[in-house]
Amino acid sequence: MRFHTTILQSGKTAAGIQVPTEIVEALGAGKVPKVRVTIRGYTYRSSVAMVGGVPMVGVSAENRAAAGVAGGDDVHVDIELDTAPREVTVPTDFPAALDAEPKARRTFDRLSYSNKSWHVGQVEGAKSDETRQRRILSEGRPR
Repeated sequence: MRFHTTILQSGKTAAGIQVPTEIVEALGAGKVPKVRVTIRGYTYRSSVAMVGGVPMVGVSAENRAAAGVAGGDDVHVDIELDTAPREVTVPTDFPAALDAEPKARRTFDRLSYSNKSWHVGQVEGAKSDETRQRRILSEGRPR
């Protein structure tokens, strides 16, 4: 489904798009469905969230850069229901570290997709091997 909107900027970094209520209803998956959003040819996965009673989808700095848009831009948005499983690809050295600590493995396995993604991002974002290893050993905890 396609609609036209403005990317709303709140503060220095937060940005999102308001999804028309009729679009959310037409998706047929409740008020906060998981969705695939396409802006200027760039597609990313997200969820609709109710913000002050208004259906919104966040547009992170990473997604804005990839789509070549900024807060205040008028854009056409294609949105569709995303029913595919959400799985996080973990670095090859991460599972072994988790398996060595059963409690950390159980905790990590119970985390939501977004929390798992955050932890994996912390490991992958390390600039040195020492930092990476330290983060691997500490990333079995919820944030």
